[in-house]
Amino acid sequence: MKIFLIEDDAAIFETISERFNSWDLDVIGPSDFQKIMDTFIEAKPHLVIIDIQLPAFDGFHWCREIRSVSKVPIIFLSSRDHPMDMVMAMQMGADDFIQKPFHMEVLLAKVQAILRRTYDYVDEQPEISRWNSATVDYAKGTVRLGNRTCDLTKNELFILRVLLQHVDQVVSRDELMRKLWDDERFVNDNTLSVNVNRLRVKLEEIGLENVIITKKGLGYIAVNVME
Repeated sequence: MKIFLIEDDAAIFETISERFNSWDLDVIGPSDFQKIMDTFIEAKPHLVIIDIQLPAFDGFHWCREIRSVSKVPIIFLSSRDHPMDMVMAMQMGADDFIQKPFHMEVLLAKVQAILRRTYDYVDEQPEISRWNSATVDYAKGTVRLGNRTCDLTKNELFILRVLLQHVDQVVSRDELMRKLWDDERFVNDNTLSVNVNRLRVKLEEIGLENVIITKKGLGYIAVNVME
């Protein structure tokens, strides 16, 4: 697997590269921080790790640029600790946000979990399913109702897939987090809330309203309201 690490601190870059290489993860970085997209397009990485504070343009800018052409998993790795930084990252389509200083084993575990669910899990399940008269295309990461379509991030799609495996049944937040991040020790509860809320908004925009219900203290239910 190829990891594109957008980090201007040479010491951090080398430390991550050495640790990841020992797990057969090939780490590459930009040679020019003003031409990050050129490197991204040429390298075709399986996952991107990006800092917020970078030369020329910040990480949010490059996240937007990458998301405009790719659904590759993105992890923010930053010393900035304001809650809005995390919210902004999630809203832009990032898959996770890790603060510096960080534990290398936590970063590695999160990267491995995201790579597993992104590139392995899809092979175990049907590529297309029907729900509330909508077509959920797991390969394309889209939900289509009539002539309206919404694009989902990897996290949003994964959450929807888990909920649809238990239609009209409660799926607890704990179960969702275990499945999403593989290990509860590496879970940020706010991240799940942001992803579920963002998923709801996208579904509502194409006409799927009130299809993901919150059961206070229990979890979420994907309900059939049209079929």
